[in-house]
Amino acid sequence: MKADHQKVIRNLNIAKGQIDGIIKMIDDDRYCIDVNDQINATKAILSKVSNMIMEEHFKTCVKEALLQGDETKIEEAFRSMNRAK
Repeated sequence: MKADHQKVIRNLNIAKGQIDGIIKMIDDDRYCIDVNDQINATKAILSKVSNMIMEEHFKTCVKEALLQGDETKIEEAFRSMNRAK
């Protein structure tokens, strides 16, 4: 993986903390909208991490493959991005 490891790990740890918080909210029988808001916030952070990783993938792995005449990395990247939807 070519993305900035420190940024990726920092954001994943934030998401991890949010998931722990969501579990506690559910255990505490918190208001549904509050739980859902936290879920949406966690999804946003995970999306940010995914975008960071894919951006670097295009800048490095895909670029390198294209320079060698291999277009399969582009197709692979788009399939990966579409699976997340």
